[in-house]
Amino acid sequence: MDIFLGYVKAFAIGGLVCMIAQILINKTKMTSARILVMFLLLGVVLEFVGAFKFIEEFAGAGITIPITGFGSTIVKGAREGAKIGLFESVTYGFRNMAAGLTAAIFFGFFFALIFKSHSKKV
Repeated sequence: MDIFLGYVKAFAIGGLVCMIAQILINKTKMTSARILVMFLLLGVVLEFVGAFKFIEEFAGAGITIPITGFGSTIVKGAREGAKIGLFESVTYGFRNMAAGLTAAIFFGFFFALIFKSHSKKV
């Protein structure tokens, strides 16, 4: 039963994040790129002030899989590196996000080869 509840929480919180993004797209003139950056920075701020850990314990993958988790990962790496030195505070942030970024680039390129893109009609 605990596993099922974990899935429900992740679905609810992840859905809430997506719902907020969709509302911002529909009701404001913000582009999807700006909304993504806003959510990334939200993850950075939540991790920096220490609130992301509590949300992550409750929501699990529902908050770590969206772009907010990416921002959190950058801050975690920067904190690890800052214990060593200034240069490492930058490089450890990149080290923590390297696997996710590599996968995004690889799969983006792979699917671009397979599928034909077309412009959205306005």
